[in-house]
Amino acid sequence: MINFNGDLLPSTSFFLNQENRGLRYGDALFETIRVVNSKIFFWEEHYLRLMASMRILRMDIPMDFTMEYLESEIKKTLEANTMEDKAVRVRLGVHREGGGLYLPESGSVAYIIETRELDSPFYMLGGEPYTVELFKDHWVNSGLLSTLKTNNRLINVLASVYAEENGYENCLLINEKKNVVEAINGNIFLVRGNIIKTPPQEDGCINGILRKQLLKILSKLEEYTVEEASVSPFELQKADELFITNTITGIRPVTNYRKKQFRTDISRDLLGKLNMHVRLEGGK
Repeated sequence: MINFNGDLLPSTSFFLNQENRGLRYGDALFETIRVVNSKIFFWEEHYLRLMASMRILRMDIPMDFTMEYLESEIKKTLEANTMEDKAVRVRLGVHREGGGLYLPESGSVAYIIETRELDSPFYMLGGEPYTVELFKDHWVNSGLLSTLKTNNRLINVLASVYAEENGYENCLLINEKKNVVEAINGNIFLVRGNIIKTPPQEDGCINGILRKQLLKILSKLEEYTVEEASVSPFELQKADELFITNTITGIRPVTNYRKKQFRTDISRDLLGKLNMHVRLEGGK
């Protein structure tokens, strides 16, 4: 079952038409949310990011679009799919209502909630090889719009196809200044010695929820120095570790980039701290 504007419909329903602005123009946003036993991880952060993104895109925010209302709709959808006691990936999509060409006829919105079961209630560290490569065919534009989770994800799609065709598990995206910005499906962190570095949002990386949580964790650890600064492709070869973060998988260590093989010691340490952080703060 899916939730469309509060109505529960079979997942096979045809409830959108050719006027959908998310389909026509990418005039839509989405949040990918991890839920375990009906506990929504980092719900306040997801909600605030969604509201801020809707304002940036000049969408009208309905009066009933409160944290409490959307949380209840998510849980209603979980219950309809008998997923209240499971680990679940939830996609909350918001699109501007149909009508108009580039200029919308209105700013009113509709929403869709989808669910998919996950393998584990915990963030797990995969032990299999994980190789990445730079995707250089197209680049992410630095600036505010690139930090939003909009439906304009064509670069991510093409990079995914490139990775599949060439035997890579993921690709790293670059901006117009040739700085490394992020992975296909998450933010990136480099480790060299005790310095942990991640690209700044000004370079065009997604304003990731897990990125924010990890920076919060690292700010309390005296053994590491954190830098938010541009990352050159040349730095990848010099890093001791490289890992990718997103809300669904947590921390995904990269094992290989070209001839470079990375360690995973700090990734493992941080994953344990992340799971503890989730138990303490994830549902707030």
